[in-house]
Amino acid sequence: PSTSSLIKNKGKDTNGRNKINLDFRIFALKKIIMYPEEIVKPMREELTLNGFKELLSPQDVDDILSKEGTTLVVVNSICGCAAANARPAVKMATQFSNKANVFATVFAGQDIGATAKAREYMAPFPPSSPSIAIFNNGNLVHFIERHHIEGRSAEMIAENIKGCFDEIC
Repeated sequence: PSTSSLIKNKGKDTNGRNKINLDFRIFALKKIIMYPEEIVKPMREELTLNGFKELLSPQDVDDILSKEGTTLVVVNSICGCAAANARPAVKMATQFSNKANVFATVFAGQDIGATAKAREYMAPFPPSSPSIAIFNNGNLVHFIERHHIEGRSAEMIAENIKGCFDEIC
């Protein structure tokens, strides 16, 4: 929706004050919290240049998780623990002999719809970025939350992923 159409849909709240509809507030919030693509591009490419499929829409997420086999989805992030721990760990995971059929990524704060859809599949875990989810035939079988990424080396996280792959792949 355009900004002007969202502003037109304002009304009065229970105290008689003007209120702008919720769609506009969400639209404005998304514009505030997103990072410029120039900043995010190298963080995206760190994964996509290593074979990760970028999921940019909710449909992309549904499509990838409707396939048979094992899929690793990393919720990428601009934060330091993603750079130092999560991205290096999942790149290591692409080199294991037992590994996922598909490696995919969504970017929190950038790919809003795709990230929200991926997080639906990650329930009952709360939203966490970065995070790493492993699915088998579309079912969540393993999840590494941010608090399991922070303070751990990429090698430790990769070993965690390897253990899961060795069980299900």
